[in-house]
Amino acid sequence: MAHKSLFNWSGGKDSALALFHTLNNPDHKVECLMTSLNSEADRISMHGVRKSMLEAQVKAIGLPLSILSLPGEISMEDYDALMRKQMAGFINQGITHSVFGDIFLEDLKKYREQKLAEVGLMGYFPLWKRDTRELIREFLDLGFKTMVVSVDGSKLDQSFAGRELDESFLSDLPSNVDPCGENGEFHTFVFEGPIFDKPVHFTKGEVVGKEYKLSGETDKTVTYWFQDLLPIDN
Repeated sequence: MAHKSLFNWSGGKDSALALFHTLNNPDHKVECLMTSLNSEADRISMHGVRKSMLEAQVKAIGLPLSILSLPGEISMEDYDALMRKQMAGFINQGITHSVFGDIFLEDLKKYREQKLAEVGLMGYFPLWKRDTRELIREFLDLGFKTMVVSVDGSKLDQSFAGRELDESFLSDLPSNVDPCGENGEFHTFVFEGPIFDKPVHFTKGEVVGKEYKLSGETDKTVTYWFQDLLPIDN
């Protein structure tokens, strides 16, 4: 019998490819997607994507969506408490596994598995330890299309925000930037591909820079560049 699974959905390329593989894995049945939203901005945390764009995306996928609403600033203790409460509801629905699109960040995987074990869930990582160059090639070959919506300004310049991730984008990436942005260099919004019933239509708004303090460094900041996407009636 297939495991009832929750999919942690960010809206980006790694999520999309991981969801593609999970939907095609007979050992798992995806019951719903879960996305964390910044409740103050009403946008996907770190990606900066509007809730309306997320809803259009999920509608095109055709799976239920559960939103974890988070305040703009939150401690790890409060985050863990909110997540445990959310997970309890899924466990009551018979869900046994939580799926992630992580690729090679060992500490993050260990953290997720530890927190899942505390509430009695198992983790599933369909992309784990795969070569990121092969992953991005598979992603494009499958017909996925994605827009770069968030860029770490300490790793890439502003011009990368708002570009479609294609051959040209990949050839322009500095050699020290992972092609999947697995180190947080950039985040994306997927708008077309084999997991969608139809493409998600949008128009590009403005690019906005926001400064964030580096953890543990009170006097240093980093600028992130966000490409706003505006929904078109889908």
